[in-house]
Amino acid sequence: MTESQTEVRKGLAGVVADYTAVSKVNPETNSLLYRGYPVQELAASCSMEQVALLLWTGELPTEEELAEFTARERAHRALTPELKAIVDALPTTCHPMDVCRTAASVLGAQDPEAEDSSPEANLRKAQKLFAAMPAVVCYDQRRRRGQEPVAPREDLGYSANFLWMAFGEEADPAVVEAFNVSMILYAEHSFNASTFTARVVTSTLSDLHSAVTAAIGALKGPLHGGANEAVMETFEELGIRADESPADAEARAKAWMEEALAAKKKIMGFGHRVYKHGDSRVPTMKAALDRMIDHYGRPELLGLYNGLEKAMGEAKDIKPNLDYPAGPTYWLMGFDIPTFTPLFVAARITGWTAHVMEQVAANSLIRPLSEYNGPDERHVPGA
Repeated sequence: MTESQTEVRKGLAGVVADYTAVSKVNPETNSLLYRGYPVQELAASCSMEQVALLLWTGELPTEEELAEFTARERAHRALTPELKAIVDALPTTCHPMDVCRTAASVLGAQDPEAEDSSPEANLRKAQKLFAAMPAVVCYDQRRRRGQEPVAPREDLGYSANFLWMAFGEEADPAVVEAFNVSMILYAEHSFNASTFTARVVTSTLSDLHSAVTAAIGALKGPLHGGANEAVMETFEELGIRADESPADAEARAKAWMEEALAAKKKIMGFGHRVYKHGDSRVPTMKAALDRMIDHYGRPELLGLYNGLEKAMGEAKDIKPNLDYPAGPTYWLMGFDIPTFTPLFVAARITGWTAHVMEQVAANSLIRPLSEYNGPDERHVPGA
């Protein structure tokens, strides 16, 4: 083998692959910006529908634009009998992410504009995917529970309808608000692994649904998605005791974390490659979690949360990422733990498709080079 003089950036770390106007992390304020707007401001004052339009079009919608989009979105929430049959054919032993990946592909096969990559067609396809994926997530959770599916309602907003389809009853406004916040915070995050996957697929001039299907496959990997699930698995390993005081829960969680770190156990929900001073989305999501803890009367969860966070901070000086408060928030709402990453999918449909459209608008095939480090040229004996 020969020694290479080429600088290889494993994982493309530090490599700037392209321009994007969709989002950025502002290092001066450590704030995630969607089209220039701090995400915490959007989460505090906007609906998921407004944020979706912002990501797709570059601007917050007018009242008329929002009303037009809302009507279109609500008209495409229901799943076709054919898609339901395909989901039903999948084993309940598979991960719900497999269902999301399959459903995205089927939705593409069913879309009459599947091969049309014009800006207008791609926007329509993005909106229909955004509308349908919540029904996929909820249909799958309910079938795994042995429950009848709940049809979408056209009189409810995106987040309220999502919760309605999941649980078959109208959620309290406070729960709807917290869920809406989580969806907005998960909607977009620049050139993360799944978004870059979507852009690579798009760069070949493949279709939008293929790009989203590939992105879901990337998000399924535990080094990218799944941390919100792993957080609650940690809480369950600790043991969630409804009758435990917050102080006792905190002490127990802190001791558990110290032992886990000493044993070099990998703990999910902490750290982020992009943020140097903590994930800017965490305070907003933590505030939503606090409201849900109060709403459901489960203060022991706050004790567990604080104990783990403090121990990690003292031992490693590593702060939580968005998944850390999101996991227990979804658990309190009643979602099954394997459904947490599909919730991420439903939100990130907006960011993925915004990047797909941006890639199409100024496309160049993404084809990096590699530095060969195998054997020198050799020949088959006797050839």
